[in-house]
Amino acid sequence: MTFEPASTSDADELRGFLQDVDLTLAGLEEPTVQVWIERDELGVVVGTTGFELSEDSAHALIRSVAVAPAHRARGAGSRLARFALEQARAAGAERAWLFSRRSGPFWQSLGFGRASCDELAAALPRTHQVRLFTASGQLEQEVAWSLPLVDDITAR
Repeated sequence: MTFEPASTSDADELRGFLQDVDLTLAGLEEPTVQVWIERDELGVVVGTTGFELSEDSAHALIRSVAVAPAHRARGAGSRLARFALEQARAAGAERAWLFSRRSGPFWQSLGFGRASCDELAAALPRTHQVRLFTASGQLEQEVAWSLPLVDDITAR
């Protein structure tokens, strides 16, 4: 299976898929949000992944990483997450961030560590999720995770 960038013609299907797997739909239409779709051999969406960059492109907010229930526990989630991380790194991001209250062990298995929501918000203040969570007061209830995308030698 391959990943294809989500287009405007995919909007309804993408929203339906993310709603079915209980992920946020907020901000998907923002031009700064990049989302990819994975389809099965019948063309049905079985996975999504994406990110939104900070204004300086140094930070990426990973979002919309989801796998259809029938395709879970086969490495699909890791493959989708790694794809988003590679794309974010290629776009110039040096650190990846995300919000996840339910999937901490999954993100830890990929090297993410717990982070401060305030640090995430400071690094990515203009991303849709940060603006939404700040305005609604939800930021304090979120759980943030972070992963450096460059090693110490590269960062020097």
